[in-house]
Amino acid sequence: MAGIVASAAGFGVVFGLTARGAGFTLVETAAFSTLVFAGASQFAAAGMVASGFGWPAIVLLTGLVNARHLLYAAALAPWLRERPRRERAAMAYVLTDESFALSLVHFRRLGVADQGGYWLAAVGGVFVPWNLATLVGYLGGQAIPDPAALGLDVVFPAAMAGLGVGLATGRREVVALAAGAAIALAVGLAVDPRVGVVAGGLLGPAVGLAVPRREATIPEPDELPADPDAFARRDRSEDGIAP
Repeated sequence: MAGIVASAAGFGVVFGLTARGAGFTLVETAAFSTLVFAGASQFAAAGMVASGFGWPAIVLLTGLVNARHLLYAAALAPWLRERPRRERAAMAYVLTDESFALSLVHFRRLGVADQGGYWLAAVGGVFVPWNLATLVGYLGGQAIPDPAALGLDVVFPAAMAGLGVGLATGRREVVALAAGAAIALAVGLAVDPRVGVVAGGLLGPAVGLAVPRREATIPEPDELPADPDAFARRDRSEDGIAP
């Protein structure tokens, strides 16, 4: 999570500078990061506001950019289906690329959903650093070097790549990861990197789903655990994917 914090803080400073240059007040900038809380969409919206775009175009673009969160929510839903609706709504509010990846790896490692781990990743890892850095960037970010000059632009993709490798525990996941990366690279080079990310994110999992699921094997009697209750724990994942 430390790398995610550094990346969120670095680019939060850049957003504070961007919002100030686009004509936002300090209160508007702080509200933007607190209420919208979506890095890529915030940068896109601030640029469009500065260029004089109308609100329908801004809403449409930011909605498309954040459409990937539908997939994130669907992946987390099986883990959190027992939680109250209000709590899940609050979790959705702070759902980002980083909190999704960190929490899903954490859930799969434990075999159960850990609400405390989710809130630590979402709030401690992203929400707090991003909002504090937004204020720093607005108030005095011009005195801070560009995060890219410090190498912070590499931290986020490197951290996400590492988390992605940790999630690839089966052949379907490996195929989805490889296909998504290849599609994103090809489309990004041919069209636009932003289009490549969307294409890879949508088509990669589709390719992975096309791979036949491996049939589960039934253990021999002498391979069974001595304690039959080991099979009966209701809150633990049986396949490492979801409870």
